[in-house]
Amino acid sequence: MQWFPGHMAKARRLAEENIKLVDVVTELCDARIPASSRNPLFEKLAANKPRLLVLGKEDLADPAATVLWLEYYSRIGQKSLAVNAARGTKAGKKALLQAIRSLAEPVLVKRARRGIMNKTVRTMVVGIPNVGKSTLVNFLAGRGAAETGDRPGVTRGKQWIRLEDEVELLDMPGLLWPKIGDRETGFKLAATGAIADGAVDRQELALWLIGWLIVHAPGKLMERYGVEEGEEPRLLLERISRNRGLLQKGGMADVEKGAAMLIDEFRAGKVGAFTLDGLPSESWGGGQ
Repeated sequence: MQWFPGHMAKARRLAEENIKLVDVVTELCDARIPASSRNPLFEKLAANKPRLLVLGKEDLADPAATVLWLEYYSRIGQKSLAVNAARGTKAGKKALLQAIRSLAEPVLVKRARRGIMNKTVRTMVVGIPNVGKSTLVNFLAGRGAAETGDRPGVTRGKQWIRLEDEVELLDMPGLLWPKIGDRETGFKLAATGAIADGAVDRQELALWLIGWLIVHAPGKLMERYGVEEGEEPRLLLERISRNRGLLQKGGMADVEKGAAMLIDEFRAGKVGAFTLDGLPSESWGGGQ
């Protein structure tokens, strides 16, 4: 899957040019896809910087899976936190700011040894499109500091924002990598809204979602849409469309509208809270 429009190239240049200005990199991923939503470009970009990994949209992910992912990242030495920035608490905000400052502590110590007493910590927030960066920034800033939206690519330029506890934050545009070679990763990114809807066939994505739900969350399609799961995904999509009254002239199921509806409801958490990524070297897939 090729996906690298002009604003993505610009976002990459902005990140490369500004990384030297920050003490800590705050990388935001989607808790539903805590591996698939991590851009490998950030690994190279932040190679010499302390990094905090934030699992956002945790309310849409399977809670048990989120715990396991946080434990996994802890085991491999990656400091990480989970957050629901849309309904964030003061305690959650404090924990995030404290994590950023703790990662910057060695930098502050080096500054002090050189006689520089500036205790301001600068962090850059990076992540793929539509992962919730602007919502996280507004949560930390306590105001509408960054434009938000439910589509990829809302943030196009860089913004410096002063936070509490002597932390300055640089909000960067969302950035995908140039080519998504793995088909499963592409579907997961599309299912969570990281890729613009026009880049993936909606019916194909809906059929993939139905197949995933049959395997990892049996009973959910019956619970939400009243369909038996013993049939192939295409027939199930037709039945789902009919059950929702999505019909074409002549009474045929409008599977295009049905696919769009299913995708929208999945993204909104109306089907359930799911984690599409299993832990490395494990076949586990979470859902509730």
